[in-house]
Amino acid sequence: MLAFTLRRTLIAIGLVWLVGSLVFLVIHLIPGDPAELLLSQGGVAPDPGAVAELRERLGLDLPLYTQYLKYWSGLLHGDFGSSLQDEHPVASEIALRLPRTLELIGAAALMALAVGLPLGTAAALKTGGRLDRAASFISGLALSVPVFVVGTLAILVFAQKLGWASAGGYVALAQNPLRHFGLLLMPAGTIAVGLGAVVFRVTRSSVLEVLSRDHVRAAQARGVPAGTIIRRHVLRNALSPVLTVVALHLGSLLGGTVLVEYVFNWPGLSGYLVRSVEARDYPEVLGIVLAISILFVFLNLVVDLLYAALDPRVRHA
Repeated sequence: MLAFTLRRTLIAIGLVWLVGSLVFLVIHLIPGDPAELLLSQGGVAPDPGAVAELRERLGLDLPLYTQYLKYWSGLLHGDFGSSLQDEHPVASEIALRLPRTLELIGAAALMALAVGLPLGTAAALKTGGRLDRAASFISGLALSVPVFVVGTLAILVFAQKLGWASAGGYVALAQNPLRHFGLLLMPAGTIAVGLGAVVFRVTRSSVLEVLSRDHVRAAQARGVPAGTIIRRHVLRNALSPVLTVVALHLGSLLGGTVLVEYVFNWPGLSGYLVRSVEARDYPEVLGIVLAISILFVFLNLVVDLLYAALDPRVRHA
């Protein structure tokens, strides 16, 4: 297990380096000069001398490989650099915004599990029934509708038509807890729609597969109450693949919250990324992408280690 953990950890570190390097190259290959962009006002071309001075101050006049080495050297010392726009430390901005994005994803995961698990179990126990057919149809619909459409419809219905919620915004938890969770509800629910459909489908399939096993049939033949069979024999075995799928989807949700945060004006990491890309702010873009990559790789590493702990055959695969 120790060798497997070490091997997977080294692979994870390599992936983070690869992603960070690719993003660094792509960002620097995009046409446009950040110094010129920062000094441009109202479409008027800035003074070339001022542009050259700013490029020198920001280190943009250095060769690409020098900027690359300086960037990774800074990261190894915990320095993500400073914003080209306001010179604020990128690490501080990420530390401020990342918890908001993680809170959004965490709330969405809880919602998806709260709806998908019982509904998937009930549909599997009543296969072919009305509930099963209706839930299967709705889950298929939920998977086919883009998240920004779900968010826009939620605002139209619940905020503008019914007036049950605000169209968007953010209030800190310490400032007003009730208002904070009220504003969290719609964006988290929007993300939960797709994830809940996945949880429903995986739960249904997993429960059906466990129900067909010999030990469950033997318990039914012995006259064990249905509730006991479901609790002791079915759910315990069926939940493992469900939780694995949810863990893998949590990583992908990190990149999928961009539109949701934009639609609901949630000041998380995604909106910060959009602003940074528009301004060609290299340190900000690199820092944000790297932070998301580290989280994504870390989640996958945890899932792999859990698999290896549960099934020793995985360690030798």
